[in-house]
Amino acid sequence: MAERIQKYLSQQGVGSRRYIEGLVKEGRITVNGKPAAVGEPVTGQEEIRVDGKVVQAQPEQALAPRVIMYNKPIGEVCTRSDPEGRKTIFDRMPSGKGRQLISVGRLDIATSGLLILTNDGELANTLMHPSSEVEREYAVRVFGNVEPDMVKAMVDGVELEDGIARFTDVQFAGGEGINNWFHVVLKEGRNRAVRRLWESQGLEVSRLKRVRFGNQFLGSDLRTGQWKDLDLTEVKSLYRAVGLKPPRKIYKPAPKEKQELKRLQGKKAKPVSASRANAWRRASSSAESRDD
Repeated sequence: MAERIQKYLSQQGVGSRRYIEGLVKEGRITVNGKPAAVGEPVTGQEEIRVDGKVVQAQPEQALAPRVIMYNKPIGEVCTRSDPEGRKTIFDRMPSGKGRQLISVGRLDIATSGLLILTNDGELANTLMHPSSEVEREYAVRVFGNVEPDMVKAMVDGVELEDGIARFTDVQFAGGEGINNWFHVVLKEGRNRAVRRLWESQGLEVSRLKRVRFGNQFLGSDLRTGQWKDLDLTEVKSLYRAVGLKPPRKIYKPAPKEKQELKRLQGKKAKPVSASRANAWRRASSSAESRDD
């Protein structure tokens, strides 16, 4: 059965459909020696190359979906490599065989908390697509006096440089004086939307942590810098939540991968100095740093 090339390569773990479309437009993908076209139908019997390398069809077990929950620390970026030599989230990820992991959205270097990674490009694409309206919940420490009319404005919608943005919910979560915690909910992954909404009211976000993505909550059992595979029940729940057919089985790590998991999970994230954290917060205002 033929599939559009971006869907097929996404299923093979090359990346998200959006990423693959970009590769096609840049001429980096060929089908039987000819430049591929966006939406071109393929069956997997063709010789498909990405940057000159043949894409080998993965065995059934390697194609089984895998979903990982990661508690990202401050100081890591969400790219596979970084020209500045900073740590990336993939430095901690498992290196088992099969489709490569895709980060579902991003958190900027100064933001911590829940990230979802998966080897299923269709799931990643659906979770990130604006039409899915997947909720993202953040714990936010705000510096400044927060007035009721400010909260109302952010819920009603604020005109930012890239259009109107709003929180669907804002709840006070404790604090004293001019340092207070709030929990806020968004239904889109727009660049730095949480920070920009608070800044629109003349307030500063001094800490930002994602605590929920869709129906997946960051539990206290997952320490900063640790990750875990979601079990079959959790994976099925995530698929159903965005209208996808849930899988019958999921990827199961081989014994060597389980040993690697123990090694990786034993690593604790090093505490970040206040000066460095402040520098990263200032850097998070750049176009290259973003929260999705």
